[in-house]
Amino acid sequence: MAKLENKLKSQKIKIGILGGTFDPAHKGHLEISIQAKKRFKLKNIIWTITKQNPFKNESRSDLRSRMQFAKKLIGKNDSIKVKFYEDRIASNRTIDLIKHLNKNKKFEVYFIMGADNLINFHKWYKWKSIIKECNILVFDRQGYKAKSLRSVTFNGTNKKKLTFINFKKVNISSSQLRKI
Repeated sequence: MAKLENKLKSQKIKIGILGGTFDPAHKGHLEISIQAKKRFKLKNIIWTITKQNPFKNESRSDLRSRMQFAKKLIGKNDSIKVKFYEDRIASNRTIDLIKHLNKNKKFEVYFIMGADNLINFHKWYKWKSIIKECNILVFDRQGYKAKSLRSVTFNGTNKKKLTFINFKKVNISSSQLRKI
């Protein structure tokens, strides 16, 4: 039975999801997307842009502008798609997006995040369900490694579902760019 499950799993199309406000999108988003695709043999990465992150202040730019800028940043990289799902799934919650994507049994979903998000991931709506429904790829970010590795989520999660990735960091964030 286990061999059959492994065979079915290996035939699935691996897709990565990088969610956020992308206010603005930047080279760090692009680099972790490229690294995730290469390291985990993902077919596509979907940048799922949200109207509003419940943990952040209102976005400075409107949704349309942020999506256009993200597409411009991606350029000719056709393995990265920019999408807005909230109207389609009637929710901005990560678990609802993951469940929506998992309806297509051909997909194996990898949720991509920076180490800064892992620190408070246990505060996300149905965070334990997110971990059950997909693989979590956590990319190290400058100044966040120690705290994220001590987080509730990292220490309370099956490491088969959560992978912490060390890589040459791009020292930039949307918060820094908004201050410019």
